Amino acid sequence: MKIVFLLILICFLGFSLTFSQSLWQSSLDSRIQFYHMTDFGILLVGTEQSLYALDAKTGEKLWRRSVSSLDETAITPVPGTDLILISIDEGEKSRLEAVDLLSGERLWLSNKIKGDVMQLATDSDLVAVISVKKAYGKVGQNIERKPIVYVFRLSDGEELWKKELSSSVQMMPSRFDSESEVPFTLDNYRPPLMLDGRLYLFYEGVTSYDAQSGDAREKDEFKVNESGLALTEADPIFDDKYLYVSGRGKVRAVNRKNFKVEWEAKDLGVTSEMAAISNILYVRTGGRFTRIKDGETEEKGPFGISAIDTKNGKVLWRYKGADKGMTNFVFVDANTILIADKDDLIGLDALNGKRIFKYEHKVEEAQFVLVNNKNQAVVGGRDEIAAFDINKMLSFDSSASRNSKEMEIWRVKHKPPSRGIFRVITGIALRAIAFYFRYGGLATSFLNFSSAVHSFMGGRWSGLQWRFSSFSLTTLASTKSFVSKQIKVFGIAARTPGLLSDSMKIGAPSIDRSSNFSKITPNDNPKENFFSKLDPAKRLEKLSDYLLRQRKISEIRGSYMYFYTDLPKPFNRKGFVGVNVDTGKDERFIALSEPDRRFIVDENILYSADGNRLQAFSFLSR
Repeated sequence: MKIVFLLILICFLGFSLTFSQSLWQSSLDSRIQFYHMTDFGILLVGTEQSLYALDAKTGEKLWRRSVSSLDETAITPVPGTDLILISIDEGEKSRLEAVDLLSGERLWLSNKIKGDVMQLATDSDLVAVISVKKAYGKVGQNIERKPIVYVFRLSDGEELWKKELSSSVQMMPSRFDSESEVPFTLDNYRPPLMLDGRLYLFYEGVTSYDAQSGDAREKDEFKVNESGLALTEADPIFDDKYLYVSGRGKVRAVNRKNFKVEWEAKDLGVTSEMAAISNILYVRTGGRFTRIKDGETEEKGPFGISAIDTKNGKVLWRYKGADKGMTNFVFVDANTILIADKDDLIGLDALNGKRIFKYEHKVEEAQFVLVNNKNQAVVGGRDEIAAFDINKMLSFDSSASRNSKEMEIWRVKHKPPSRGIFRVITGIALRAIAFYFRYGGLATSFLNFSSAVHSFMGGRWSGLQWRFSSFSLTTLASTKSFVSKQIKVFGIAARTPGLLSDSMKIGAPSIDRSSNFSKITPNDNPKENFFSKLDPAKRLEKLSDYLLRQRKISEIRGSYMYFYTDLPKPFNRKGFVGVNVDTGKDERFIALSEPDRRFIVDENILYSADGNRLQAFSFLSR
């Protein structure tokens, strides 16, 4: 008996010690100001004196550039490429550098772009960047600035044209947990997009420009941030014929060939989400949104779903039964829509809008709904998620009296820790849940069975992808963010022969290394460059690994939703629980009582800063 007890004690001690130790830690030259994960599995870390690139798996320093006092808004990744843009402010002067993410080498420099790059869009060798000068203030202040649009060639930094918007727009704090000044952003607007040789902006309504010349053609002005709420208008989508945009209570179909508006659907209300299947455009109106002033959430109606004929803009049907708030919507299949309000999980017939079923979910302050890999409906809020049997709900007569408990498969609740500063604890807890939606969560929406409908997030960038925890869960659940499966390489990868050739790797990303890109010669090297110390064979291996990580990230479909809570025995301390959204089981744990409020979760690792140290903690699986 004593031997058994000793074995259990040894296992328990080993379990606790392993769990409390970090996977790696890296000490940098000064206090860490920010850190972000890129799509290549490389961490960008800004300190008071430098910008570092670290290998996310090992903590190994890849390169360091000596740049003091960078704000998090000064770093912008260019989607689908190996480039990052660094905005450097030097008093009255500023400059923009295009830097190779993999080696830290500067490829070109522009002295013409003023301020920090807030958002961007790319198409082939063109990139449109939206910059704002001196956007700082305290949370609660009304900060307004005039964004400036620059379009230039990625391959050499040559500016094609620039325009300053005609009026100032309201900006949003980069975070809400500080009493001192913070950078302000354009995260409260949908990022620009390039399509069919045109650039579309969404700051003063909808404005369209010729991408090459800057000539304006279409302009529809309206107040975008209605009632001081962020992202109240839906992200645009397109099919083979139309680009669909929303605003001012209406949806417009823009012909992709002549760029003219062919029809409008009016009097819909605040249009917060759109999806198109075959010849029907589905629109969600109303929902839960983030207040720009303080980061709190607020509901705005009218709440409902509308179906619009894409051929002529005629409204086919409207459902207004969600009168107690509403989450995002998802499709079980091409014929069935799921939504949830404060009380019920609701199924709608996508063809006629009639309610198929309604069952009480009993999830407190429900903010999102998703469909997991077992085809179960999962309804969630800030500290609770529950799964329901869709097949049972579809098979029963909705008019019959049924116990909702019969439909429930599992339920999990993890309240935030009871000890600590309430605002800090709440912020960490919300950030943990929000990580599930970084790449759109599970791909279980209409995108699974409708290849004709497209999302733009692959060629666009907004701070929402790094500062997503500042937004309501409803907004995040309805925002689709994807990583490009085709990479254009400009830096060291373009100059490395044999990189990810077909004979070397299976499932490698498609790489575009046209002659223009490969001729770029770096004109500035970082202070420290890990790659310069490697022999050619090892360098090839490292570069291949980062590009393959990018492909892996592009295929991520999250299986875990994380909660910050009081952990049970044997931990008996605060930490994180990873709940499997397919089974409802607590399967991952990290005992970390006081994480940095900017922590990052990337599949199997949690990253947290402490002074000048960045630490990585691996999850322990049950």
